[in-house]
Amino acid sequence: MNAKSTIEEDVATTANLLGKTPKDFRVPSAPKDGLPAKVIALFNQKGGVGKTTSTINLGAALTELGRKVLLVDFDPQGGLSLGLGVNAHSLPLEQTVYYALMDPSADVDQIILKSSVPGLDFLPANRDLGTAETTLGAEIGGQQFLKRTLNTLKDRYDVILIDCQPTMGQLTINALVAADEVIVPLQCEYFALHGFIELKGNLDKVKNFLNPQLKLIGILATMYERKTVHNREVLTTILEKYPEDVFETIIAKTIRFPETTVVGEPITTYASSSGGANSYRRLARELIARGGAR
Repeated sequence: MNAKSTIEEDVATTANLLGKTPKDFRVPSAPKDGLPAKVIALFNQKGGVGKTTSTINLGAALTELGRKVLLVDFDPQGGLSLGLGVNAHSLPLEQTVYYALMDPSADVDQIILKSSVPGLDFLPANRDLGTAETTLGAEIGGQQFLKRTLNTLKDRYDVILIDCQPTMGQLTINALVAADEVIVPLQCEYFALHGFIELKGNLDKVKNFLNPQLKLIGILATMYERKTVHNREVLTTILEKYPEDVFETIIAKTIRFPETTVVGEPITTYASSSGGANSYRRLARELIARGGAR
């Protein structure tokens, strides 16, 4: 299914919110050969903030820029897999990321699935992944298991995006240890702002004790409602507290995103000319301009 939007919606930006001129993030050149993939975790301890939606659509937008992208579904709910048209709960354990994570001899090529978007692959997850929480905590070096798996794949991709579960457990620690950078999708509401303070503290702990190279590449404002005063006030406060850490691109709320989950494809193909699709295309260009993806 390919429902093209006939309405060109404006892409929301923090620059417009502040009365400034938005930056022009031009289409980047092709990635250099011979460099390993950048690994980026998308994480927030709060659910329902557009994390999975952002992982899928940012990945799809990066492929339009000539990047080969691997998405890692690292949430036992399997939302990313479902958003790409696969009900991973019907897959046997040996065909999920759990098997690649726990068995060093696993043939990852037999687990990686191709999406409907050329250049966009993914590792599916289902509820079996939830059993890894206890196992990883008991294993020596258990915090390094995902990193071990992804190291075998980094030469084949330009970007690897990890969709984390919304809790600070062993799975998330594995993702943050494997990652070079973190994107924090943040809904523009009062409690989300306070939750970010705790989240930032946890990121600092992982950086200090487990992954010194970990970097917060940006806070991504999601589910933004332009006409809501509360949303504008919260986002303005976030910009005041973390002026260098917020992506200029804002992901505004739209009915298109729930529709894409039903059809199992990114918004960049389902509603290619929509504001949502163009927002993620701009985010992809901004991410590369920030040095967050090659």
